[in-house]
Amino acid sequence: MWIKICANTTLEDALLAADAAADAIGFVFAPSPRRVTAGQIAEIMPELPADLTKIGVFTTQDYDDIHLALSSAGLHGVQLHGELDFSLAERLRGQFGSGFFLIQTLHWDLNSDPIRAEQRLRDELRAIGRHSAIDAILLDSRTTTASGGTGRILDWDRASQILGAESGKLRVILAGGLHSGNVAEAIHTLRPWGVDVASGVESAPGKKHPARLRAFVTAARAAFAEIENVPAVQVPQNCP
Repeated sequence: MWIKICANTTLEDALLAADAAADAIGFVFAPSPRRVTAGQIAEIMPELPADLTKIGVFTTQDYDDIHLALSSAGLHGVQLHGELDFSLAERLRGQFGSGFFLIQTLHWDLNSDPIRAEQRLRDELRAIGRHSAIDAILLDSRTTTASGGTGRILDWDRASQILGAESGKLRVILAGGLHSGNVAEAIHTLRPWGVDVASGVESAPGKKHPARLRAFVTAARAAFAEIENVPAVQVPQNCP
């Protein structure tokens, strides 16, 4: 089980995610109301727990831009939102080593023909399965105006069928419209390795809502525990 709280913009929100027992946090380096700079993250990095995984989210496929931001901020991994580019993934793996966590985002296009969207996902999963540079895939919803942070869910039942047939041993992280009220259903339906949330735990774009964030982590942990048949981890309730 793995829970990532994405699109953090302040030290306060990053610490909130850590206190709520999230496994990872994400910082968006793409044009967005949630965008941050490598300099901003470098400043707060010493204040964050060492065992909290820090991920940079990029839409660019420019290796130099990504490398500079990752190195300057001191991040542990990258989430790529662009088209599949295995040469980029391999360069990043070669530069940062085996301990670097590399996530490739795959999109469920909510505005596309369903059959075409499903076939694209199948093809991408098969292609990724033949390359070792990518550690996990993140399945997110996409619209004509946004490639992430849409707040809209994808078809979990259809996605479950496709992932069951094509994902093999790939670690699957589910995103797209998740919040505390639906994350348990999503986990039970898709049985992902992890979940990722941004807008579902916000009070405004780029600003986390403490109660919503804690409720999300609690619900996700409980659902993962149910499908794994292990005791749920209790999330501290005295977070600020």
